[in-house]
Amino acid sequence: MQHSQAQLNQTPPLVEIPRAYNAAYDLLMRHGERAHKTAFIDGQSGRGLTYGQLTDQSWRFANALRAQGLKPESRVMLCMLDTPEWVVAFLGCMLAGVVPIATNTLLTSKDFDYMLRDSRAQGLFVSHALLPSFEPLLAELPAIDTVWVAGAPEDFTAYPRLEAKIAAADPKPQCHPTCSDDICFWLYSSGSTGSPKGTVHLHSHLIQTAELYGRGVLGIEANDVVYSAAKLFFAYGLGNALTFPLCVGATTVLWPARPTAGDVFRILTEYKPTIFYGVPTLYAGLLADPERPKRQALHLRRCTSAGEALPAEIGKRWQAEYGVEILDGIGSTEMLHIFLSNRPGEVRYGTTGKPVPGYEVRLVGDDGEICGVGELGELQISGPSAALMYWNNRAKTKATFAGEWTRSGDKYSRDEDGYYTYGGRSDDMLKVGGIYVSPFEVEASLMSHDAVLEAAVVGHADTDGLIKPKAFVVLKPGVQTRVEDLQAHVKSQLAPYKYPRWLELVSDLPKTATGKIQRFKLRS
Repeated sequence: MQHSQAQLNQTPPLVEIPRAYNAAYDLLMRHGERAHKTAFIDGQSGRGLTYGQLTDQSWRFANALRAQGLKPESRVMLCMLDTPEWVVAFLGCMLAGVVPIATNTLLTSKDFDYMLRDSRAQGLFVSHALLPSFEPLLAELPAIDTVWVAGAPEDFTAYPRLEAKIAAADPKPQCHPTCSDDICFWLYSSGSTGSPKGTVHLHSHLIQTAELYGRGVLGIEANDVVYSAAKLFFAYGLGNALTFPLCVGATTVLWPARPTAGDVFRILTEYKPTIFYGVPTLYAGLLADPERPKRQALHLRRCTSAGEALPAEIGKRWQAEYGVEILDGIGSTEMLHIFLSNRPGEVRYGTTGKPVPGYEVRLVGDDGEICGVGELGELQISGPSAALMYWNNRAKTKATFAGEWTRSGDKYSRDEDGYYTYGGRSDDMLKVGGIYVSPFEVEASLMSHDAVLEAAVVGHADTDGLIKPKAFVVLKPGVQTRVEDLQAHVKSQLAPYKYPRWLELVSDLPKTATGKIQRFKLRS
């Protein structure tokens, strides 16, 4: 599948969305001629769902919600493993005007309790394997009067089986008359910087990200097969594995469990995806896998990375080994998907590329002035997929959503060619001797050492109370090296004041379920 550079560089127009609009209806009604084409495959079981079955089951789910008494605009929590039923439930909720809250499946009962109380959800759709985390809570949450369980055995009777509810429901198409600015779904922030926040998105947002990034940058097409290591509950994964393929009629491979390197390579070789969406930590793990397959066993034409900035060394090694560029980009829960990205054929590793067409970005210095070329400032974004607000949190809403601009909390600089380079989080930036030091720059230097698998750098106070870099490093399996050698390696690449004064070798780094390193835990 070939694309000319002219095609890839075309700027897609903003989608003209009518006021009367339902995102699920739009995504499903595009595929009348694809009724028999596979839309989703459960990679573990091999079970598939065609576009015709997906549409039928989504209508049934919407009608089952109505029969249950769930009203339009009511909220329900969707905490399910990545299976075709996740997609049916998400789309079915939107068809009925019910607001699904896509929830991280790897959290604790305490986290779920907080989110259920914060959102005041009236229903819960949960995978059987995840039910034990919720059962202690349900008796204390009388507002939840609907609990359906997915993937339960046939003889399960504690709660209604979600699959049985779908099968028994009326298949008649009945779409609630939502508008483009109606609340469509929520995502809770990943918690990489503290307490999660209920991030509220509109019906218009899904299709804007699909058109502007999915088609405009990624170039996804109907004959693509896609696999996203990022889960559906993650903003990055939701676009990757649901919105983008449904926009064009592609096929998606889902994987219910947390993917190991072996799992990912099995998917890439058995199902032959043409598009793979990963995160930096996973790419590093794949390249470190001694059982990794040869280039000829894969059929990839596009690879992407998000979640954290991709170290240049990882991108170069992946491309050298598998012959496919990694399009590194940055998105956020607040903006729903990637708004700044490298483009096919124009990748500069070590940068996050240029703004996605349809989005504007600016860099603002500590003095409130717009930064010039080479100056470090906070990245702010304006675009059509910015969240409406954080639920029940007016102070943080006002701090993040400033008129047309959304504050990312990320520090960036821009070079003379318009490429943006990550400089760390605003609250991660270090001032050493009065000079800003980017933790990511130090991490990238450490990652270029042959022995290093992962690295994270935070600020740490010395005996004089002055902040200096401190590094936490995970070595590759079976590899040994000295702390002093790693420090010397950084000194050989960066200005001397940037090297980590302290360096700890650790077995792993604390991360969110979506793979982001939780630096606030390392700082504490």
